[in-house]
Amino acid sequence: MDKPAQIALLIDADNATAGRIDVILGELSTLGETNVRRAYGNWTKTGLKSWVAVLHDHGIRPVQQFDPSKGKNASDIALAVDAVEILHSQRPDAFALVSSDADFTPLVMHLREHGAHVYGFGDAKTPEPFQSACTRFLVLNRLPAPSGQVDGGATEAEPADEGSEVAHAPVTPTRRRATAKATSTTAGTSAGATKASPKKKAAAVSAAPAATPARATRAQLRGDAKLVRLLRGAVEGAADDSGWARVGTVGNHIANQSSFDPRNYGYAKLSKLLEATDLFEMRDPGGPNMAVRDRRGPGMTSGAGSTSGNT
Repeated sequence: MDKPAQIALLIDADNATAGRIDVILGELSTLGETNVRRAYGNWTKTGLKSWVAVLHDHGIRPVQQFDPSKGKNASDIALAVDAVEILHSQRPDAFALVSSDADFTPLVMHLREHGAHVYGFGDAKTPEPFQSACTRFLVLNRLPAPSGQVDGGATEAEPADEGSEVAHAPVTPTRRRATAKATSTTAGTSAGATKASPKKKAAAVSAAPAATPARATRAQLRGDAKLVRLLRGAVEGAADDSGWARVGTVGNHIANQSSFDPRNYGYAKLSKLLEATDLFEMRDPGGPNMAVRDRRGPGMTSGAGSTSGNT
C-alpha cells in the first residue's frame, strides 16, 4: 500500500480563525496525512483563547513567541524559519499555511521552488499575491463543515459527491480523491437552554464564524476579467479540433497554473461554475464524458478578458 502524502500544517494564530480548524483538517485529510501540526502565537494574549481551546483536541502543538516589543510579534518569522527547516529536514510532500497575511508570499514561493505543494487557507480579504502564490488557496468561510458536524459559518452548499473537477494538486501519483459529502447546518439554541446574559450573548456572537456569502451570480462571474481569462484559456488549452474540452482536463489545466478553487465562488464543482457563467456550451452534463465549449467558437483567444458583453 502506498504511503499517504505527508503534509505539514503551520498556523499563524494571530491571523486565522480557530472556529474553522475542523474544516481545514477535513480538507487536508483528502490530500494526505497531516503529521506535522503547529500553531504560532503569543499564548499569553487573551485574543488567542479560542485557539487554546482547540489545540490539544486536534493534536496541534502550540509554539510560543513572546512579542519583542509593543505592537510587534515574532510569530510569522518563527513560522517561516520552521517551515524552511521542515522542508529540508523532513521533506514533506506539501505544506498547509493558515493565514491571511501577505508577508508569507516569499515563503510560499520558496517552498514551491523546492518541490512542495502549498495549500493556503484564509479569509476572502487575503491579499492576492499570497493567494496566487499557493498551489491552491481556499477561502475558509466558503468551505462546508465535515459531514455530520454543525457549522455556524456556512450556508447551504451543493454536495460535492464526486469532488471538484479542479484537480487537487497531486502530492503522490496514486492519491485518492475524497468523495464524502459535506453538510452544513446553522447552530441554534435549544429550547431548554437557560437564558444567557447580554455579555455572554455578545461573546458568543463575536466568537461565531462569519456567515458564508452567497454564491457568485452570473454577472459577478462574467465581470471578473481574470476569472474569465482563466476559464476560457483552460478550455481552449484542453479542447479538441471541434472546440470541445472534457471538464476534468480543463480542471487539470487550471490547477497547473493557478490557486483557483470553484468553492471560493460558492460552487462545489468546476462544471457548475462553468455552467453558471453561461460562457460555455455543456455536453453530457453530469456524465462521465462531460465537456464544455466556448460559445464564441474554437480558437477565439482575443478578448478573453472581456466580461458580460461576450457570449
